[in-house]
Amino acid sequence: MLLTLRVIVARQGGKPTAKGKQAAEGLRQAAAKDERKTEVETGHALKKGAARFEERSKSSDGKSAGTKQKI
Repeated sequence: MLLTLRVIVARQGGKPTAKGKQAAEGLRQAAAKDERKTEVETGHALKKGAARFEERSKSSDGKSAGTKQKI
């Protein structure tokens, strides 16, 4: 998310404001809290990186986006 904030700021040609930094930090904290809650509910740590993308992209039928594209 921080990279995204930097890209947005660069495109706007300015520096991040104190209010913007505070908002970004709040979003990071909320995301971390939600991730911890999900890990407790599922009983295991969430996957990271490419494995996380694959895990999140599975639909209700259990097939991942990559599998569906190969069909």
